[in-house]
Amino acid sequence: MKFKIEKGDITTYAVDAIVNAANSTLLGGGGVDGAIHRKAGPELLEECRTLNGCMVGEAKITKGYNLTAKHVIHTVGPNITEIYGPSEEEVKDLYNAWYNLLELADEHGLKTIAFPSISTGIYSFPLEKAPSVVYQAINDYSEINKNIKEVTLVCFDDQTLSFYQGYMDRFKSSI
Repeated sequence: MKFKIEKGDITTYAVDAIVNAANSTLLGGGGVDGAIHRKAGPELLEECRTLNGCMVGEAKITKGYNLTAKHVIHTVGPNITEIYGPSEEEVKDLYNAWYNLLELADEHGLKTIAFPSISTGIYSFPLEKAPSVVYQAINDYSEINKNIKEVTLVCFDDQTLSFYQGYMDRFKSSI
């Protein structure tokens, strides 16, 4: 599985699926969730209403509607409310969100996926801790992956891009 990191607008990616960092209702919200819902159109909201929400760490799939992506995989990451967070459980929740969305994509035969940085925006997962969780989930899933050929982490801003690239550079230098 090829892994790329880019800065961009995830709603413009022509891939098999983009990932929505959703809230548990799946009915739209702020950040990337709101942007995806706005661009996909009202049909996405209608389909999401049939899914009965999504628990933290789980993933669900819908059509992409007006997006260039064929599908949207919705996942809910942990919402960090403690100033000392994230807890071990919240780290596990973020790992599960990543792992489960990869598993869902693989089960649906998807080959290309674009992801945002889940939970590091309004859900306040510390950006300095997220890359290690993301890379661990991707590495672990790659051992059983059957279909996914390419995953792209799409960073909204330079700060997020810098944290992920910095982690990847350190990881590569230790090999």
